[in-house]
Amino acid sequence: MEKMPLPIEKAVILAAGRGTRMKSLTDDCPKPMLPLNGRPMLAHQIERLEAAGIAKICIVVGYKAEMVREYFAAHPPRAASLRYELQATPDGTGSAARLAKDFAAGEPFLLTFGDIMVDAAVYARLFALAGGAEIVLTVKRVEDPYRGAAVYVDGGRVVKIVEKPPKGSSTTNFNNAGIYIFGPRVFEKLARLQPSARGEYDLTDAIQETAAAGETVRWLEIEGFWRDVGRPEDLTPAGAFVAG
Repeated sequence: MEKMPLPIEKAVILAAGRGTRMKSLTDDCPKPMLPLNGRPMLAHQIERLEAAGIAKICIVVGYKAEMVREYFAAHPPRAASLRYELQATPDGTGSAARLAKDFAAGEPFLLTFGDIMVDAAVYARLFALAGGAEIVLTVKRVEDPYRGAAVYVDGGRVVKIVEKPPKGSSTTNFNNAGIYIFGPRVFEKLARLQPSARGEYDLTDAIQETAAAGETVRWLEIEGFWRDVGRPEDLTPAGAFVAG
């Protein structure tokens, strides 16, 4: 009998950063609110989450948080309810994710970043892998994953993830694509995080702890459109994608 997808109704969007690689474009605007085809990137992302069945969204805000709140107060999502958590100190993705514990309320949830654009079908494919897994993460095939996190797999399981590996050091072409399903036990790992050499608490450290303990961490390769909109040159292709 075919396994039914695990119902996931909650999503967490990490949208607290300024986006320094965008240079002057984020002087007066947080990166997730930069326009794509005339509307904020975050609005397009929320639409796609709604299309995948997400009903409740927690946005972790920080830099110019009031711009995010004010926009969605004036332009609320069609179906999903929004909640906000403030990351007052920009000290990493792990501490940002930790703020969603009360929102998750013991249920599995999708987590992504406010600058990652994909088709809604990617979220649905993740849901189909979530049953019985502690974590499901997405990967994108690249020449060298040194800009992100190198993901090592064995069959259908993730066995190791290395954040910001030195250029040329990875023996995998899988880069962490920044979209996940987490079970509620991830907050136990997030509570134990130690700061990296950069002084940040990395979400990938919690994933590595889970995989190293032999717990089930599955992976999904994104083969269609995916964009981490991190630089000015990423805005044009992302804008073309949302324009259809």
